[in-house]
This record gives sequence, C-alpha cells and structure tokens, in this order.
Amino acid sequence: MLMVFRNAWALLLGMFLLQVGNGMQATVLGIRGALEGFDNTVLGIVMTGYFVGFFGGAWVTPVLLRRVGHVRTFAALASLISAAFIIYGWAVDPVAWTAMRILTGFCFSGVYVVAESWLNNQATNETRGQSLSIYLIFQMGGIVLAQAVVPLADPSGYDLFIVMTVAVSLACTPILLSASPAPVFETARQMSILALYRISPLGAVACVLMGAVFATMFGMTAVWGSALQLSPVDISLIVGALYAGAMVLQYPIGWLSDRVDRRLLIAAVCVVGAVAALGMGVVGRNTNLLVATAFVVGGVANPLYSLVLAHTNDFMDWEQMAGAAGALVLLTGIGAAGTPFLVGSLMDVVGPVAYPAVMVSCFSGIAGYAGYRMTVRPATPVDDTLPHTALAPTMSPVTVSAAQEVYAAAAEAQASDEAGDGAGDGAGDGAGRGARDGARDRALDRVHDGARDGARDGARDGAEGGEAEIVAPDAADTRNEPGWGDEKARPGWREA
Repeated sequence: MLMVFRNAWALLLGMFLLQVGNGMQATVLGIRGALEGFDNTVLGIVMTGYFVGFFGGAWVTPVLLRRVGHVRTFAALASLISAAFIIYGWAVDPVAWTAMRILTGFCFSGVYVVAESWLNNQATNETRGQSLSIYLIFQMGGIVLAQAVVPLADPSGYDLFIVMTVAVSLACTPILLSASPAPVFETARQMSILALYRISPLGAVACVLMGAVFATMFGMTAVWGSALQLSPVDISLIVGALYAGAMVLQYPIGWLSDRVDRRLLIAAVCVVGAVAALGMGVVGRNTNLLVATAFVVGGVANPLYSLVLAHTNDFMDWEQMAGAAGALVLLTGIGAAGTPFLVGSLMDVVGPVAYPAVMVSCFSGIAGYAGYRMTVRPATPVDDTLPHTALAPTMSPVTVSAAQEVYAAAAEAQASDEAGDGAGDGAGDGAGRGARDGARDRALDRVHDGARDGARDGARDGAEGGEAEIVAPDAADTRNEPGWGDEKARPGWREA
C-alpha cells in the first residue's frame, strides 16, 4: 500500500483538494439559499443540476479526451469549476446557481474521468484494488474536511466561495505537474441495461435506488438542516458524519460480504439504513442524535454501492464485467438525477420529514427486493463469490471499469485454479500447477495488458503434459439461470 501511495501521492493530494471544494459546494449553497429565502423546491432544482451535469459529463468527457488529450481536458474543466464557484457568490440567483450546478457537475465528472484514468494507468493488476481503496479514502476525507471549513466563515458572505475556488486551483498544481504520460483512453463494449437486469435484477434495481439515496444525502442534507433551522455548525457536523461513517464502515461491511450471502447482507444493511434514516426524522433538533444517526446512514449507504457491485459480478462471466461498468453508472445516474427536486418539492408539502422519508423508502425498497430475490434464485456459494472491492457512487465509469477489471481477473484466476486442480488430479501435481499458473497469468494479462506469450505457452504446456480437459461447470450453476440464455456453461471457463 505504501508503494501505491508513493507512486500516486500527488494525484491523490490533488483529488483530496478537489473534494474539499466539491464537498463545500452543496453545504454552502444549501445554507446560503435558505438565508436568501429560496424555497425548498427551488433549492431542489438547484441541487438536481449537479447530478444532471455529472450524468452528461461521464459520457461527453471521453470524446474530449480523444480530441484534445488528458492534460488539456483536465485544465479546462478545472478552470471552469473555479469560475463557477466564484459566480455562485457574485450572482445569488436560482437560475444562475442551477446553471452553475449543471456546469460543475459536468466538469467534476470529467475531472474524475481524467484523474482516475491516470490513477488506473499507474496501477498494476496486483495493486489496482489497493489503489481504489486509497482513492476512496482520499475522496471521503476531502468531503469530511470540507465540512470543518464551512463554519469558519459567514455563509452570507463571499469568503466561503473564495475558499472553494482556491481549493480547486491548488488541486490542479500537483496533478498537472506530476502527471505521468497520458494513458490511451479505452472503453469496453458496453452492456445494455436490459442485459444487466437479466443477469442481476437486484443489482440493476439497487443501483437506481442507491443513486436516489446518494443524491438525497449529497445534495439535500444542508437544505434539510436549514429547514430544521439548524446552525451552520450543526449542518456541517451532520454532513461530515455521513461521510465519516462511510470511511469507518466500508471495511467491516466489505469483510462480511466475502463471508455471507451478499443478498442477505444487502437486505440487512438496508434495514439498518432505513431504521437510522427513520431516526433522523423523529429525533427532532437534537444535534447529538442527528449526528449519530447520520453516521449510520452514511456508513451503510456508501459501502452498499460496492456491495451491490460485488453481488452483480457474482453472476457475470469475467469477459462481461468491464462492459457492465457503463450500465451500472447509468442506472445510478438515473436514480440520482431527479431525486433532489423530488425531495425539495415534498419538503414544501409535508415539511422536513420528507428528507428522511425518501431515504427510508429507498432503503426499504432495496431490502424488500433483495428478500424477494432470495426466494426465487439460489444463493451463490460463498467460496464461489469474488472478493469485495471498495467503491463510491461519486466514481466515474473509469474507476468502475477498473474495479471490474479487478473482479474479472479474480474470476478468471478462480476458474483457472479449479481447472488446474482438475489437471493435477488427472496427471500429477506438476502438470496441474503448470496449467493453473499459466492460465492465471493469461487471465490477468488479458484483462489489462493482453495475453503474454509466456503465459499462454505455460498454460498450453501444462495442459498437454497432463492430457487434461477442463470440464465446464454444471449447467445447474446459478450463473446459468434464465437471463443467461441457453448457454450450458459460463463462456469464460474454457479449456486451458
């Protein structure tokens, strides 16, 4: 892990500072908007703008990268973010704020794509999972620090907007001065939403509802706190608790996901989230209880994204995983896009209770659907599941694709291990190890760098020495349920 940090510290520092600016954005606008007398519906529209822009930026940025390159794209987008942050304080108007939120959402999405491309390019197959985990910690840490900065200045003034701008400007320096040669931007063949739903209905439905939960937390918490007439300090504490909980509970939830039926864990985590969100609606203005319940809500909501991704991959062939990244991000964006407007509108009708009520509904929907899926599809044996990889809903398709590469390498290596064991039983341990090791090397290289001749030859020699044949899994495997077509075996499990 230290090696990963040493190789990417400048990039991680830059992303940390970017998240300080981005983390301040929603909190400051929510508080300032209430002070200016904007109603909750209007603020909901303003907050929705970010997610609309973010959704668009994820798909437009690859075009910019191919035309002008990584460095120019990053510098242009970061400059636009800085300008938008200044305009917030200069033009205190809902229309201007909505336009700037769309712009910042678009630009942050593009910045994430560029930075995460560099990070992914610096990682190897062996360190990619660690890189994603460290990156997630720096992202969450920046948002938490941002909440500590907000109470230091008067939200009715101009100072906080200047701090946001300075944070983004400083973030550009280490990233642009230390960036390695720009990687070739590649995209995998994308899987359709319908195909993803057929493979994992729970994964598809949960991504949409998780997008709604994330948009509610990231976009509307400050608006909700202002509606409760909480102080800026209290609002900052609550927002910080949401992301501090994610940092603390990410590992234990990930640890559990590798040891139990993931659908059961998804349901249990969502029940805990629903109860905690309900608590946010009934404890009134008690700051200590609000912070505690927010810690739990954030602590289960953010890791839930990684958990759903891991569950979805359990039912995919390794060759499908990279292509599924776009569909997963698309579904999350669909869930996030209109939710702040819905929450704001409901708050104007029924009051602040609408904020926790939306999260309770989403958590309950995921838990209920997970319970239903447990009755119609057998569980994947724990030994056959793939290792959990930490992710957050803020990450771009590049990082989701990188995580899918980690899963794909693990899946092929797992299949190769089983294949090698069969060869070893048929022709001795030496031949079995040759088939297993050669196939595993081939899997890792095909996922990220392409097949190496030595790995291919090692796998072929081991298989020939053992005169072994790799037998496809039983057709009753849960991966071959309806939705997988009429295939008799996972297409990635081939003769080594």
